[in-house]
Amino acid sequence: MSGKVKLHLYNTLTRQKVRFDPLDDSNIRMYVCGPTVYDKIHVGNARPIIIFDVLYRLLRTLYSKVTYVRNITDVDDKIMVRAAERNEDIDDLTRKTIEQFDMDVKALGALAPDVQPRATKHISEMIDLIALLIAKGVAYVADGHVLFSVSILDSYGELSGRDRDEMIAGARVEVAPYKKDPADFVLWKPSNEKQIGWLSPWGRGRPGWHIECSAMSIKYLGSTFDIHGGGEDLIFPHHENEIAQSRCAYPGSSFAKIWLHNGYLRSEGEKMSKSAGNFYTVDELLGIGERERMWRGESIRLMMLGTHYRQPIDFTKHGLLAAKRKLDKWYRTLGDYQVEPIPNDSDVLRALCDDMNTPKAVANLDAICNRISADGEDAADARRELVTGANLLGLLRYDSVTWFQGSLLQGFDEEQTEIAALIEERNAARKNRKFEVADAIRKSLLSDGIVLEDRPDGTTIWRREQ
Repeated sequence: MSGKVKLHLYNTLTRQKVRFDPLDDSNIRMYVCGPTVYDKIHVGNARPIIIFDVLYRLLRTLYSKVTYVRNITDVDDKIMVRAAERNEDIDDLTRKTIEQFDMDVKALGALAPDVQPRATKHISEMIDLIALLIAKGVAYVADGHVLFSVSILDSYGELSGRDRDEMIAGARVEVAPYKKDPADFVLWKPSNEKQIGWLSPWGRGRPGWHIECSAMSIKYLGSTFDIHGGGEDLIFPHHENEIAQSRCAYPGSSFAKIWLHNGYLRSEGEKMSKSAGNFYTVDELLGIGERERMWRGESIRLMMLGTHYRQPIDFTKHGLLAAKRKLDKWYRTLGDYQVEPIPNDSDVLRALCDDMNTPKAVANLDAICNRISADGEDAADARRELVTGANLLGLLRYDSVTWFQGSLLQGFDEEQTEIAALIEERNAARKNRKFEVADAIRKSLLSDGIVLEDRPDGTTIWRREQ
């Protein structure tokens, strides 16, 4: 670990903030639950992607090696239903959805994980893990299903803090006649001839959701690893069941040492829903090719980071605009300077080491920005500090011209050529003292959200305002 800064994280399992002491300093291992690929991701899905990307960046700054695994769930009943609704082949649906997901997370500034395993490529590992659980007497076969016997495990409910009655009554627990106990959960389920399935010792079928993540995390990170993350909605039953089956399969292992969960997301003050008109997919917000909906991924990212990850967040268009304007300020302050980030023990790093306090880190970046003057050695150092801190948050990834002129988006080359022609026409009008023509061009561009910056030698700089 570099420097003297110590990382502290809130462990959902112990319900306290603890110092992060890795199992192996030479390789930090982290698993985060990824998407179920039946549709485009929405802003609620984007929050854990952004949060755990910041943690990944932080860990890579502090340690020499990090192995980050984020899975793809590409076999699930929701996928089967969606494919049937669209009369589409499941493989085609999941392939297109994964491609869209990869584009969206890249636009959000998220680094690619070290491993992004697909569930359908790890069926044999799941079957082996289920067979191990049966052999250890903690799982049983009934009516073509394989189920985990919850009553065997006294510690079941430790992560969620729920007692048995709450677990049965308050969550997605399927009551079925083939279960020995209502709380038992499915490891393997039968598939009919029209459903996707694989051959197994218990007949043709498909895995349950929970066993997928256990099998993939154990394959790539081992039976005990450092960090397991995801949204708060996954604590029960998904993560609770992962712990149960993984620890029983490998007695003596702790599975994940630290459990991190981000808080819930509301949209425009309400629960997000299509009927309420506040349901936003990431693709819609990016608005590729549609200027009236053009939001950069960095704006979405900064808006998310303005709230601590464990707190609920209200996602709003107003908040997006405020984030965009803050980024405008930072990019304008940097100007044309080309600055490389240099890892250091900065205030931003210290804020992130305190349970990923991103609001404080953002405030520190604002303070750095306010210190920067136009010239001088101190200003250069401050710019470097600004870029270094922003890099930890996955921000300020572009040069200022790219940011303000919008060329990081697709489909605007023709428009930029038109803007350049109008600016040239306006410069000629000013030179010939045709000020009414010059003013009319400026106003016309301004009505389209294009702001010109006049300089003594003419106007070549422009920026796009939201």
